[in-house]
Amino acid sequence: MRGGARRRTRLGNVSPVSTAQTVELTGAGGITLVADEWNRPGGDADAERPSILLLHGGGQNRFSWKNTGQILADQGFHVLALDTRGHGDSDRAPGADYALESMADDVLQVIDAVGRPVALIGASMGGLTGILVAHLAGSAKVTKLVLVDVVPRFEKSGSARIRDFMFGNVDGFDSLEEAAEAVAAYLPHRTKPRSTEGLKKNLRLRDGRWYWHWDPAFLIAPGDDPFERTDKLEDAAIELQIPILLIRGKLSDVVSTAGVNDFLAKVPHAEFVELGDAGHTAAGDDNDAFSEVVVQFVTR
Repeated sequence: MRGGARRRTRLGNVSPVSTAQTVELTGAGGITLVADEWNRPGGDADAERPSILLLHGGGQNRFSWKNTGQILADQGFHVLALDTRGHGDSDRAPGADYALESMADDVLQVIDAVGRPVALIGASMGGLTGILVAHLAGSAKVTKLVLVDVVPRFEKSGSARIRDFMFGNVDGFDSLEEAAEAVAAYLPHRTKPRSTEGLKKNLRLRDGRWYWHWDPAFLIAPGDDPFERTDKLEDAAIELQIPILLIRGKLSDVVSTAGVNDFLAKVPHAEFVELGDAGHTAAGDDNDAFSEVVVQFVTR
């Protein structure tokens, strides 16, 4: 339960509730994925509305969506916030397989387990995964797509800054306070929280040091050709006929104005909203404004 002990169970055995329950699902190759779920269908969830699947960015986990997930649940949606393979409480990938296609295969399995249409909301890496999933699944399974500060042709300098931050702290921190200082330096536009307790959702204590709760192999695993992947994702996005919403944080160094204009020219039916007080981590930077935009889009 939120604010207390979490009960873990298998998807499909959860009584409809308004607060999140922790569930386990099976991804590609039998990998175990963990998610927070609100309003399991069969009770409170509105049968006329799609389920909503929330996909976080690289180095994050399902707790990034805690506030937005609750807001969507309060609107009557069935909501799943998923820990991507290698992140949070989900299994680390065998052979460090963190290819975008493997992440997409995980999500396709989750959608099949849900057994009803879903709207995908993906931030950064989760958004790129969402494009591929929506293309592979088809409009009968994925009805809407929200891209949170990501387009296929994103700014490599901004992406490199993220990787530098992740690499720079892969050996952990001596204390939560040290971690908080690192986050504040990385996100100078955010007000620094008074308490470090929230960081315990993203860090784990091992042998006296605090480590990010994701697999370091995620950063060093062999990748595909970035230019080939960009073309693949762009082609997939162009072919989508479902409603698409692109949300950009105005302070972002990952998605530029030129990148937005290029995407909207190639995917002209996509809608676009810019959040003035947010950066790349838009949902966390200004959650009220972000959630309001998302609710308006998915309830139409």
